[in-house]
Amino acid sequence: MSQLFSQLGIDWKLLIAQAVNFLLLLTILRLFVYGPLTEMLRKRREKIEDGLQKAREADERLRDINHMAVEKIKHAEAEGVKIIAQVQAEAKEHEAALMAKAKEHEAAAMKAADERAVARDAEAHRALDAEAAMLVKQAIVRTVELSPSSIDDALITKALKEMSHIAG
Repeated sequence: MSQLFSQLGIDWKLLIAQAVNFLLLLTILRLFVYGPLTEMLRKRREKIEDGLQKAREADERLRDINHMAVEKIKHAEAEGVKIIAQVQAEAKEHEAALMAKAKEHEAAAMKAADERAVARDAEAHRALDAEAAMLVKQAIVRTVELSPSSIDDALITKALKEMSHIAG
C-alpha cells in the first residue's frame, strides 16, 4: 500500500500533517467562527421570530381596536338615535302643551267675548226696558191728561206710532 501511495505521489507524512492541519483548522473555525456565527444567526432568528410574534399581536390588537371602534360607532349612532327620538318626543309634548295652552287662551278669550256680548245684551235690554217704561209712562201721562171721552182709536194709534218711532 505504501507503494501505491508513492506511485500516486502521496507522501504519508505530508498527508498526516495536512490532516492534522485540517482538523486543527476545523476545530479553530468551529470554536472561533462557527460558534459565534451560529450564535449570531440564532439571536437573529429569535429577533425575527419575536418581531413576527409582535406583528401578529399588533395585528390582533388592531383588529380588536377596529372592532371596538365599530362597536363604539354603532353605540354612538344608537345613542344619537335615542337622543333624537327623545328630543322629538319632548318637542311633541312641548307642542301639545303649547297647543293646549293656546286652546285655553282661546277658550278664555271666547268666554270673555261671550260674557261681554251677554253684558252688552243685558245693557241693551235694560236700556230698552227703561225706554219702554218711559214711553209707557209718557203714554199714561197723556192719557190721564185727556178726558176719557176724547180718547179714541186715532190717539191710541198715534201713541203706538210714537212708541215704535222712539223704540226703533
